[in-house]
Amino acid sequence: MPTPTSDLLLDNKACYTAMRAHDARFDGRFFCAVSSTGIYCRPVCPVKPPKEENCTFFVSAAAAEAAGYRPCLRCRPELAPGLAPVDSGARLARSAALLMEEDCLAASKISDLAAALGITDRHLRRVFQAEYGVSPVQYLQTQRLLLAKSLLTDTHLSVTDVALAAGFGSIRRFNALFKTHYRLAPNRLRSPDPAPAENKDAITLSLGYRPPYAWDNLLAFLAARAIPGVESVAGNTYRRTVAVKKGPAIHYGWLAVTHKPNQDALAVTLATTLLPVLSQVLARIKHLFDLNCSPAQVCEKLIAMNELVPGIVVPGIRLPGSFDPFEMSVRAILGQQITVKAARTLAQRVAAAFGEKLVTPFAELTVAFPQPETICGLAAPIENQLGPLGVTGSRARSILALASALATGSLTLSYGSDPAVEMAKLSELPGFGPWTVQYVAMRALGWPDAFPHTDYGVKKALAGRTPNAILDLAQAWSPWRSYATIILWNSLANP
Repeated sequence: MPTPTSDLLLDNKACYTAMRAHDARFDGRFFCAVSSTGIYCRPVCPVKPPKEENCTFFVSAAAAEAAGYRPCLRCRPELAPGLAPVDSGARLARSAALLMEEDCLAASKISDLAAALGITDRHLRRVFQAEYGVSPVQYLQTQRLLLAKSLLTDTHLSVTDVALAAGFGSIRRFNALFKTHYRLAPNRLRSPDPAPAENKDAITLSLGYRPPYAWDNLLAFLAARAIPGVESVAGNTYRRTVAVKKGPAIHYGWLAVTHKPNQDALAVTLATTLLPVLSQVLARIKHLFDLNCSPAQVCEKLIAMNELVPGIVVPGIRLPGSFDPFEMSVRAILGQQITVKAARTLAQRVAAAFGEKLVTPFAELTVAFPQPETICGLAAPIENQLGPLGVTGSRARSILALASALATGSLTLSYGSDPAVEMAKLSELPGFGPWTVQYVAMRALGWPDAFPHTDYGVKKALAGRTPNAILDLAQAWSPWRSYATIILWNSLANP
């Protein structure tokens, strides 16, 4: 019988009560391991709850697997939403987890990860053990196995393709680990029923979230800012082209995301050309759609905003992130002191002039936004390249400075980056004033406490207040001021 290997356990009675209620707000916050079956589940598992005395609760799927349990085939722990890195005490460990989730460290080691975070291997192991109850290696192994399990269950990719997409360099190693952890061969997860006709050029996976989810609000935000040729929103679906760099190669493709409210999940369909960077693509989608959000926490803090305008706080509001931080940041530069529509037009011209032309199943998706290295490689002066597109000289120089910082690695814009460090670097770039820095922190860094108090929309929504008064008022909304900003913007779009 499996036995716990970590003393980082939860209060059994409280967790058992939440599990019996199948409360989706606790999904991903803990996992229930059942001693009588050797299986661990999400708190939303639809099966009949086991006896309380047979249950042990863990803070992560990796901790449950380290204790010898295997994942439930019904509730599928690999679909559980993650945790947003808000608490400063846990942010370092969670940043490491997010970086591991993004690329499964297929071409690097834990020591490389520690170095990227500016800490020693030993310190990373210590904070990781405290946050997740397992070592970084165990966590990474579980991430790879759960991604493989999702691919085996939801797609008809070969076992070899699944192993490689999940970050395993050796098929033999993958098969051995899968049998050891899950007590069955990988192909046992295949459906025995004849498979329907499948598009061989695409796969579809599910990504879970904690309800409620204000999907319509988020989709409207993205639709208003979608760059023609690169992004589109049609009906219930968001689509975009994709360019993801891995080593010296850039992998191109497309993806489509649709809401599945009855399953508390998003359906993600993507081109098979993106399989070599699958984990990166999925991590970016989670960031863009804020799937790690805990909406109950956000709403509890911001509900007082209803005193400003009754009903302004929409349950399940999400913070629109970014799929491509460079693309989003360039759009932010172009949007300085002009309308959203005008910035969108300028971004379209930049993409059409310097982006990679693509053929996709969708007529409206024709080009991938240019990489930072592409902008850096343009003939000097940069004003001569971007000027004919309608970009002012100062903004052209800002775009080049941003591209250079990202290309050289002196600036890192990702969900796992330290916001204070990267915001300070952004402030030193030409043309990056307080509004631009706060906006990029909000969307590219996923920082939940950014607040562009000088923004025209914020000032309009809080009319009659001085900038200092707005800052004082917003202090009550910390650490969720980014969400408060979205709420204020939405109030103008939906008065």
